Amino acid sequence: MPIDAAQALAAEPRTGEISWSHGDVLLYHLGIGAGLPATDPGELRYTLETRLHVLPSFATVAGGGPPGVIRGLSMPGVDVDLARVLHGGQSLTVHRPLPAAGTATATSRIAAVYDKGTAAVLVMRTQVGDGDGPLWTDEAEIFVRGEGGWGGARGPSARPVAPAGEPDRVVERTVREDQALLYRLSGDRNPLHADPEFAGRAGFDRPILHGLCTYGMTLKVVVDTLLGGDVARVRSYGTRFAGVVYPGETLRIRMWRGDGGVLVTVSAVERGDAPVLTGTVVGHA
Repeated sequence: MPIDAAQALAAEPRTGEISWSHGDVLLYHLGIGAGLPATDPGELRYTLETRLHVLPSFATVAGGGPPGVIRGLSMPGVDVDLARVLHGGQSLTVHRPLPAAGTATATSRIAAVYDKGTAAVLVMRTQVGDGDGPLWTDEAEIFVRGEGGWGGARGPSARPVAPAGEPDRVVERTVREDQALLYRLSGDRNPLHADPEFAGRAGFDRPILHGLCTYGMTLKVVVDTLLGGDVARVRSYGTRFAGVVYPGETLRIRMWRGDGGVLVTVSAVERGDAPVLTGTVVGHA
């Protein structure tokens, strides 16, 4: 069987050293659309090393390697076709502000495997810390089409509840035609986001944007719009990937203020407000 849940869950965690520089942070910020307008003081916090603030979602690419959704496919007990893999969700807990450059130890393991009948979901958990203690913990939900049905636990099934009432703020952001090509330089070289032939084999008309790029773009909008541009206020950030984004489309980001958090939905304007991110919450101080 391509997924052996028992073997995946019993496997020893993988531990390794990661490091990043100011240049890695700057490239990530540009990849999620920072720098427009180029001389705006608010944008220079993301694009100029002398005043650099690190958006917490940088944690998903820190170290320059493949993201958790890809690394999870190389874990013991997992042997699946990349073309059948989708990123189902992502969550991040920030233990303290991310430094603009650093070296840390990352420990990753498959924390859960769920049988959804027609698909499997693997949860890849990564904990990162340095000499001063924990930095962040992130979890990637790996959705594998056609790999369920072995009789395992189904896992959480609660559907996200849409926020009530009119949003406090609505912001639109255009995804550049070359955005996926730039974002992939931060480590996620999955051909789904660049190669039309591979995208077609995966069932898409053309390459799609990385879900984690949309994830980063959305967090930046929330920080800049409702958190006064203060990246250090972010405590946690979780979402479910409800649909794809194609480069060149416009994202409509709706935000509702809550008690200690911001509820967010993201949709693709040109496709009739098709859902992109749902169940999205940014926890903050």
